[in-house]
Amino acid sequence: MPLQVYYLTPEGELRRELTEAQVKSSVESGDGLLWVDIGETTDEDGQFLERVFKFHPLAVEDCLSTKIHPPKVDDFGDYLFIVVHGVNYAVESEVVETAELAIFLGRNFVVSNHNHPLFSIEAVKQQVERDGRPMRRGADFLAHSLIDTLIDNVLPTVDKMTDIAEDIEEEVVRQPQQPTLEAILKLKRSAVHLHRVMAPQREVLNRMSRGDFVVIGEAARIFYRDIYDHVVRIEDLNQTIRDMTDNALATYLSSVANRQNEVMKVLSIVAAIFLPLTLLVGIYGMNFENMPELRVAWGYYAVLGFIGLAILIVVLLFWARGWINWGRKPVMRIKSFAAEKERLVGYIDRFRRGHRKST
Repeated sequence: MPLQVYYLTPEGELRRELTEAQVKSSVESGDGLLWVDIGETTDEDGQFLERVFKFHPLAVEDCLSTKIHPPKVDDFGDYLFIVVHGVNYAVESEVVETAELAIFLGRNFVVSNHNHPLFSIEAVKQQVERDGRPMRRGADFLAHSLIDTLIDNVLPTVDKMTDIAEDIEEEVVRQPQQPTLEAILKLKRSAVHLHRVMAPQREVLNRMSRGDFVVIGEAARIFYRDIYDHVVRIEDLNQTIRDMTDNALATYLSSVANRQNEVMKVLSIVAAIFLPLTLLVGIYGMNFENMPELRVAWGYYAVLGFIGLAILIVVLLFWARGWINWGRKPVMRIKSFAAEKERLVGYIDRFRRGHRKST
């Protein structure tokens, strides 16, 4: 079982590789701070948690289960059972996947459990091994470090999703194609996945920051409030991405419909132009002997001229109705919305120029 143990003694010494008896003794003594990190939880790990820490079987069952559990915080009196989610960077997928982190938070111990490798956990381990700083202020601050780093690792994914959404907006206007639609749907699914875990996670962190649990000290609550603010910001950004994908999808469908309309318009114009020509050539293509125009020397040229005149009349009629845009003045592009600096209240250069003139 991939299990790592860190124990900070009351004297400030950091120990690792503790035996099960030493882990149990440190928990029962209530001295120092113990951190146990378990990855890829097995049945043996579950028995270890029940045997050493006396955790509730339902909480241990959640750790053993491979199903995705919603973010939550359960109060068992002596400890809290917390479930939070972050981005799963261990898998390669075109849709954002989330990873679950379960934390048991007691007065002198923290047990973290995850079934996927998490960069946030590794970052906290490096800090602990370097100077022990995340563990020197207590269990509630160590749990804060684990959750805070996990949430911070969500922001790069959200920023990347924002860049993709902006690229999609440009693509759907310029040249919408089938891959563009697939990119929109994948981005929309990613935003929905993040929303499913971030929305309830916001309420969990709000409860942890307002003093509902005695395990979290008053000094640490403001730090949990900071994580709550980060989650709110992520959720707002994610909601913006969802709105952008909805707008991009509507724009894509509208652009495709407009392109189809343009094609149908061109075909209709061509059909309308050749309709009178078909009538003329149909009349003069009849095999009657007594047709007056057959004996006129300039009749052939007259019919060709009439055909050209019919084409010109139909084209001018369509141009006058706005169905043909050839030769029309293009619409002026919208200029930047940046205001003139000289008209802004408090613009410094304006006062500098005035000062130069007075001197």
